[in-house]
Amino acid sequence: MGCHNVSELRDLGCSSQLLLQPLWDAMRSREAFARSPLFPVIFSMVTYVGFCLPFVVLDLLCPWLPILRRYKIHPDFSPSARQLLPCLGLTLSQHLLVVFPVTLLHWARSPALLPREAPELSQLLSHVLICLLLFDTEVFAWHRLQHKVPWLYRTFHKVHHQNASSFALATQYMSVWELLSLTFFDVLNVAVLRCHPLTVLVFHVVNIWLSVEDHSGYDFPWSTHRLVPFGWYGGVAHHDLHHSQFNCNFAPYFTHWDKMLGTLRSAPLPARSCACGGRYLDSGELCPSHLNQEKKQT
Repeated sequence: MGCHNVSELRDLGCSSQLLLQPLWDAMRSREAFARSPLFPVIFSMVTYVGFCLPFVVLDLLCPWLPILRRYKIHPDFSPSARQLLPCLGLTLSQHLLVVFPVTLLHWARSPALLPREAPELSQLLSHVLICLLLFDTEVFAWHRLQHKVPWLYRTFHKVHHQNASSFALATQYMSVWELLSLTFFDVLNVAVLRCHPLTVLVFHVVNIWLSVEDHSGYDFPWSTHRLVPFGWYGGVAHHDLHHSQFNCNFAPYFTHWDKMLGTLRSAPLPARSCACGGRYLDSGELCPSHLNQEKKQT
């Protein structure tokens, strides 16, 4: 490769880095808080609750806005306060009593040092994708093992399956042991790849969003699985099928491991509510009421 090409690549890397530098500088201006053991806990909770809140509002509005039922996996289900509050309470208590002490121990052993320079955009994106693929692989293996071994299921995973129909705040409704195991995978991957702190934050945001979306109970035209081609990403209906059948779709996000090991099951096309009170399929098939009207007209 010529010197001219090398200099062009360096310039491209520098310009990519400059895109993220203002954001990173803004975070470093609050370095004392960003390096404190409180920051990971507050960041995680604010992000999680912030992503759950829109779906909670949609569930509250659903009885008054029938059009929302078109996008619900279970149109006749809305979580009650008796279901929402224990989920939120368990998440808050576990972050306060478990996640914070673990974070404090890690901080006391090796306080975080923030680099001056932001990562290159290409490096950030590639590391986030690799972390997602690694996390998906680890959780697939661990999740399937929990369903195979009764003691592991009772000890780690049973709590998460207490809500048969998923809703956003049920995403982190899990035993403390399962929470710690998922946190371990999460931290392990970014440490192995030596991710930039900004990359770590972006990965956590993406990971939390995908988890919440998969448990939200809503399948919108802009949902992540509809944006990823070739069925590589499962989505909310895919994960909901695991909650109802238990023996399939063990990977949290992608579909390749379930496909290769024979545990992939495609979610059926959901029946959507129609404005006339009937139902039609996601494929576009008319509801029975519309069909009857057309027959009368002809």
